[in-house]
Amino acid sequence: MTSLPASTHPNAHFGSWAADHLSPSYPERAAWGTAQPLRAWQQEALEQYFRTEPRDFLAAATPGAGKTTFALRLASELLRRGAVQRITVVAPTEHLKQQWADAAHKAGIRLDPDFSNGDGDYPRQYHGVVVTYAQVAARASVHERITRSAPSLIILDEVHHAGDALSWGDAVLEAFGPATRRLSLTGTPFRSDTSPIPFVQYVRDERGVRLSQTDYAYGYDAALRDSVVRPVLFMAYAGTMQWRTSMGDEMKATLGHGDTKDITNGAWRTALDPGGEWIQQVLRSADVRLTHVRQTVPDAGGLVIATDQAQARQYAQLLRSISGQEPTVVLSDDAGASDRIGAFADSTTRWMVAVRMVSEGVDVPRLAVGVYATSSSTPLFFAQAIGRFVRSRRRGEIATIFLPSVPPLLTLAAELERQRDHALDRERDDDQLLDDDLMAAAEQGDKDDREPAPFTWEPMESSATFDKVLFGDLEFGQLVEPETEEELDFIGIPGLLEAEDVSELLKRRHQRQAARIRERPAAEAPPEPLYRNMREERQLLNSLVAIVAKRRGEAHALVHAESRRVCGGPPVAQASMQQLRDRIRYLRRVVDKR
Repeated sequence: MTSLPASTHPNAHFGSWAADHLSPSYPERAAWGTAQPLRAWQQEALEQYFRTEPRDFLAAATPGAGKTTFALRLASELLRRGAVQRITVVAPTEHLKQQWADAAHKAGIRLDPDFSNGDGDYPRQYHGVVVTYAQVAARASVHERITRSAPSLIILDEVHHAGDALSWGDAVLEAFGPATRRLSLTGTPFRSDTSPIPFVQYVRDERGVRLSQTDYAYGYDAALRDSVVRPVLFMAYAGTMQWRTSMGDEMKATLGHGDTKDITNGAWRTALDPGGEWIQQVLRSADVRLTHVRQTVPDAGGLVIATDQAQARQYAQLLRSISGQEPTVVLSDDAGASDRIGAFADSTTRWMVAVRMVSEGVDVPRLAVGVYATSSSTPLFFAQAIGRFVRSRRRGEIATIFLPSVPPLLTLAAELERQRDHALDRERDDDQLLDDDLMAAAEQGDKDDREPAPFTWEPMESSATFDKVLFGDLEFGQLVEPETEEELDFIGIPGLLEAEDVSELLKRRHQRQAARIRERPAAEAPPEPLYRNMREERQLLNSLVAIVAKRRGEAHALVHAESRRVCGGPPVAQASMQQLRDRIRYLRRVVDKR
C-alpha cells in the first residue's frame, strides 16, 4: 500500500513531509544534487533563528540563493511548533503572489494569492494569504485585523520595498506591528535613498552613520564559492554617439569616456535608441552569444531589460529579424504578463523582452544571456536585474550580460560581490552613480522654464565597438570592431565552464587577442579635415556653456566671457583647437562641481 505524504494524509501533522521535500532552490533542485532538503546556508540560518526565536529576523541572501525555500521551511516549523497559526506573505508584485502560493503548496502550506481587501478575511482552509505592499497600503486596517486575529508570522519579501513611499512604510507598521513573528527577506539590503525600512534595526557605526543590521547574510561571493549561483561575465560595449539637445546643439561623444553626467546621460540615451546602430549591434552580438551557450545548454534563454514599453516593442522587432524567432514581450501593465513569464520559463524559445517587471524575485532559471538596455543605474535595481541570470541549475553554467560601457554600470559590475548595508545618514550621491529620478528630470526639462525649448532631444547616430569583459574585479580584452575574430574570442567562450577556470580562459583569450592585433599591419586612417574637428569642439563648448548658463540663470555670453577670462584667448570664432579644449576642460570642472 502506498502511503500518503503527511501534507495530504487526513490525520497527519502539518508540514512534516512536504517541507522536507521542497527543493532547495524552488522551483527546481540544483541538478548536481544534494541529499539534504536544505542547502548549507539555509540550514545554518534556520539554526541561528531557532537559537533565540526573535520576533524580528532579517535574512539577506543573494538573488537565486533560495530565500523562498528558507522562509517556507521556517514557516512550516513555526506552524508545527504552534508558535504561529496564521501566515501573511507580502510580495512586491502581483506576479510574485502566485509564485509564493505555488512554492508554499509544495511545502504543504496553503496560501491564498487571490485575497482582496474587500474580502475582509480569508477562508479557514488556508493557512494565510499572499498580498502586495500596495495592497497593504490601500487598507492597512484589514491586514491589522487579520494579524491580531491569531498568532501570526509575517514574511516581508524584498522588505526594502516597504520604504518605497512614506505611506507604504506607515501601512506596514500599522498592519503588522501586532504580529507575533516577522521574517524580513531581501536580496539587496540597501536602498538608494535614506527612507527607513520598517522592522529593520539600525545601529550607528564609528562615524555615527546608522546602518541596517542583518541577522543572517549570504552574499554573492559566498554563493559563488558554494556553486549556488553562476559566475557572471559582463560584456561592455563602447562606441560613438551623436545627438541633438533640447537647445538645438549637436553633441558628439564616445560612450564610456569620463565626461560630465549630462554628456554621459545623452550618450547613454543615444546608445539605447532602437533606431541606432549601437543597440542593434549589441543585440546581434548577444544573439551570437546565446547560440554558443545553447550548444551546451540547449534550453538557455536570453532577456533584454528595456527602459520603457515603446523601446521594448522595438527591441522585440529587432530580435525577431536577428534571431528568426518571435520574442516574448512582457509589459508591466499587461494583465497576461505573469502567464507569459511562466510560459517562457517552461519553453525553449530564445528571447524575452521586459520592462523592468522581470527584475525581482521572478524565477526563470534558464536565463543565461542578458542585455541591460535600461537607463537605471541604482545599485538596488542593478543587483536585482543581474539576479535574474545567476540562478544555477548545474555546475559550470555561466551568465553573460551585455551592457553599455558607462562608468556607473561598470562600477556596479565590478562591485557585484560587494556587501552593502542600508545607511540612513549619508549623502544621496555617495556612490557617485546616476539616479533614475535625476535622469527623468533631465529628460523632461525645467518646469520653471518660461518658454518651451525650441527643439526636442533627438538621437542622431550611434555605433558600437566591443570594449572589454569584466569578471569580478578583473578586465580582459581591448577595443575592437564587432563581428571580428577578436570579439568572437570572448563571446564564443563555452557555455559550461567551472568558475575557477573562467579567469584563466579569459586571460588566454586576452593574450591571443592582443597578439593578433599587434601582428596586424597598422592602418592609417586619413586625418579628418581641420574644419570638422574645429566644428565638433565648438559644438561641445557651446553645449557646456548652455548647461552652465541654464543652471546659473545667466546669459550664454557671460559664461563664454568667464571661460575666456580664466583660460585666455580670443573669441570662439578665432580660438585655436587647444584654446577651445582648455575652455571645455574648465567648463567640465564647473559642471562636475554642482
